[in-house]
Amino acid sequence: YHLLVSSSHNNREEIAAALKMMRGRVDGLVVMSPHIDANTLNANLPQNHPVVLLNCRVEGDSFDSLNIDNIRGARDLVAHLMSHGHRRIAIIKGTEHNIDAEERLSGYREAMRQGNGEWSEELEIEGEFTEASGYDAVKKIMRLSPRPTAIFASNDSMAIGALSALREADLQVPREMALAGFDDVPVAAYLAPSLTSVHVGIHNLGARAIERVLFALEHQEGYLKQQQVLPTTLCIRESCGCQFIRKAGEKQS
Repeated sequence: YHLLVSSSHNNREEIAAALKMMRGRVDGLVVMSPHIDANTLNANLPQNHPVVLLNCRVEGDSFDSLNIDNIRGARDLVAHLMSHGHRRIAIIKGTEHNIDAEERLSGYREAMRQGNGEWSEELEIEGEFTEASGYDAVKKIMRLSPRPTAIFASNDSMAIGALSALREADLQVPREMALAGFDDVPVAAYLAPSLTSVHVGIHNLGARAIERVLFALEHQEGYLKQQQVLPTTLCIRESCGCQFIRKAGEKQS
């Protein structure tokens, strides 16, 4: 098979145009966009065309889908921070209207509620999934009174920016401010301090999506579509305040 890649920049009109251009030219499709919807897909694809949605929230069961368990991952990580005694935990949110950002925020709120955290709206700081937005968010967090004792960044890029800002403010991580991220990017294990994060099997997500498309092509008769949620794993390292260091790649459930 040949692989065709089209980037839509999350623009609904561009997505529809890309689908129309590929109509009749591809055997199957993997779609990863927070702005896709069933009407757009149905209007621009042949009936029963093999489609796998990655981290898309489309109502119903008309398409195969693979999603990351963002809510549980964020909830488990915030609960881990609370196990260290933190009750006032700030979150650096992700890009507005992004599914990952919304679900990670939901997991944060669940953990704060279940663990009797000292939640307030001011602890939810705007971010854009970039290093610069993580850096800027810490500047806002530093002005809060009382100041949080821990920060959960909704992705590792923002956590890296936050770590830089904390270092600039001469705040020691984790002794004076605990920090954790999400995604477990490769560099996370090699930062100083090493970054506690939520591991997401991105490679496995992509591989399973292609497997589903190929399976659908080979079993068109009686094929049942599946909606799967892939689990996440905590990677416990130094930045959260644990008294031990796990080797790069070693994970804790």
